[in-house]
Amino acid sequence: MAVEKTTNFKEKTRRIFLKYAMIPVLVLLLVFPLFLLIAERTRVVNNASKASNQVGELISQVYGSYYTEIGRMSESEIVIDFVKENRNSHLVYEQFYSFNNAQKVKSIFHIIDKNGMFLASTAPFDSFTESLITEDVVPRIMRNPKETLTEANTLEYLHDRKTVYSFGRPILEDSEVIGFILYQLFEKDLRNLIFVQNVEVTVVTDNYDRIIAATSNIAKGLMNKFSPKYINSGQYVEINDGKYYMGEAFLSSIPIYVYTLVSTEFNTMVLALYGTFVGIAGLFLWFIMNHLATKISAENTSSIDKLLYAVYELQEGNLNSYVSINSGDEFDILANQYNIMLDKLNALIRKNEELSDIRRIKEIKLLQAHLNPHFLFNILETLRYTIILNQEQATDIIMTLSRLLRYSLHDESQDVVFKNDLAYIEDYLKLHKIRFQDGLTYNIDVSEEVKNALVPKLLLQAIIENSIKYGYKRTKHLDINVTGYVTDGKLVFEIRDNGGGMTEEQLNTIREMNELSQSELAESEDISQKIGGLYNVHRRLFLLYGKGHGLQIESTYGEGTLVTLTLPYRRGRDNVQGVDS
Repeated sequence: MAVEKTTNFKEKTRRIFLKYAMIPVLVLLLVFPLFLLIAERTRVVNNASKASNQVGELISQVYGSYYTEIGRMSESEIVIDFVKENRNSHLVYEQFYSFNNAQKVKSIFHIIDKNGMFLASTAPFDSFTESLITEDVVPRIMRNPKETLTEANTLEYLHDRKTVYSFGRPILEDSEVIGFILYQLFEKDLRNLIFVQNVEVTVVTDNYDRIIAATSNIAKGLMNKFSPKYINSGQYVEINDGKYYMGEAFLSSIPIYVYTLVSTEFNTMVLALYGTFVGIAGLFLWFIMNHLATKISAENTSSIDKLLYAVYELQEGNLNSYVSINSGDEFDILANQYNIMLDKLNALIRKNEELSDIRRIKEIKLLQAHLNPHFLFNILETLRYTIILNQEQATDIIMTLSRLLRYSLHDESQDVVFKNDLAYIEDYLKLHKIRFQDGLTYNIDVSEEVKNALVPKLLLQAIIENSIKYGYKRTKHLDINVTGYVTDGKLVFEIRDNGGGMTEEQLNTIREMNELSQSELAESEDISQKIGGLYNVHRRLFLLYGKGHGLQIESTYGEGTLVTLTLPYRRGRDNVQGVDS
C-alpha cells in the first residue's frame, strides 16, 4: 500500500512539475513574436532618431562655420582693398585656403565686382556657369544686401565637380555695394558627411524640400525634390516600393532639414529566424524538463518514504525512529524538525517521569519534615512548660500547630496562592520563635502582587527549615529575612540568614548537586541526607518551568547565606483555593 502511494505521488509530482514548467515556455512562444516586433520597432526608431540628430549636428556645424566665415571675409579690409584696387590677391587666397582646408565640407570661392566681373575664383568654369552666377545668384544677393544669402542650387564645374549649396554676401564700403563674395559647397563632401551607420538613406533638404544632398538617388523625386509617400499619416514612408521609418531633425534658425530612413522590410525575416530558434529551444527544454521532472519526483519520493517509515515506527512505539535526509531542501528541514520533535518527546517523557518521582518523594519528605519526632518533641516540650506558665500562650501554640499540620497533610492541587503558603510559613516561624524566644528574629516582606501569585505548595518550607536547623550550629541569635518581589515577569524570593554561612567546598557540593538527576542523587546517600531538601526545591522548579528557574545560593562563611528562588510570575485564579485556617 505504501508503494502504491509513493508511485502515485511520484507521477503526480512529475506531471505538476511539467505543467507549471511548460507554462513560461508557452508564454514565451506566444509573447516572443510581439516582443520582437516591439524590439525591432524600437531599434528602427532609435537608429533613425540617433542618425538624424547626428547628421543635424554635423550640418549645423558646417552651416555655422561658413555663415560666420563669409560674414568675416565680406568685411575684411584685405578683401575690400582687393575689390577696389585689385591687389594683394595672394592674401585673399591665403585666407580662403586656410579656412577651407580645415573644413570637412570643402567649397569653391568667388569674388565678383559690382559689374559682374570675376575678380577671384578657386575653380575654372565655362560661360554657362558664369552666367548662372551673375544672372541668378548675384541678383538674389542684391535683394537683401545686408543679409547673407543661403540657398540650395546645383552648379556643375569642370572635372565633374558639383556644388549644391551656396553662401553669398555683398561686399560693402560705406554702405555701398562694391562687389560680392560667394562660397559654394561640394556635393561629394556633403554626401560623405551624412553617411552614418544603421541607416539606409539620409537626405538633407532646404525649406522648399529641394534636396541638397542624399546618400541614395532613390530619395530624389521630380525637380530634385524629396517627396516620400507617407503611410497612415505617420513617420513610416514608402519610396520605390520600399517601406522605411523616417527620422527627422529640424535645425533651429537654419533653413535646412535632415531626414534619415531606416528600412523595415527585413523584420519578417528576423521574426521567422527568431521563431524557429524559439521553437527548437522549446522542444529542447521539453526533453530537459521531462528528464528533470522524473529525477526530482524520484528524489522527493525517496525523502517521503524515509519520513513515512519513521512515522510508522513511531506509531509502533519505537521512540528512537530517527530519520536522516540530506537533500538540502524542505524535506531536509522537515526531517530535522521531526528529529527535534522526537528529541523533545523523549525529553518530555523523561521529564514527566522524573517530575512524578520528585512529587512523590517531595510528599514523603514533607510528611517526614512536619511529622518529624524531633520537631514535634521540641514543640510539645515547649507546650508542657508553657501550660504551667502561660495557659493563653499554650492555647495559641496548640492552635498554631493544628493549622500547620492540617495544611501540611491537606490533599490539594500542586499549585497554591502564595498567601496560603505564607500563612503556613508564619505559623512555622511563630512556633520556633516561641521555642527560641530572643534567639530567633524574622521578618517577612512581600507585596500584595506576590501574595496573589501561584506557587508550588510549601515552596519555602525546606529552605527556612535548613536555615533553622544549621544556623544555630554557628550562632546563638538567628535572624531570618524573607523577601518576595516581581521583576520582568519573574517571581523572586530571597531568604537571607546570619547562620554563619558555608564554606566554598560546601557551596560547590550544592552546585554540583543541582546538576544531578534524581536517580544520581539517590545513589549518593550522604549528599541526599544533607541537602536533599534544597535539591528537591531546585529540581522541582527546573522541571516545572525549565532552564533559568530554580534555586541559587550565595554564602559567606562566618557571615550568612542568601538563597534566591526564581520562577515565572502567575497570578492566582479564583478556582485555586488554600487551606482554611
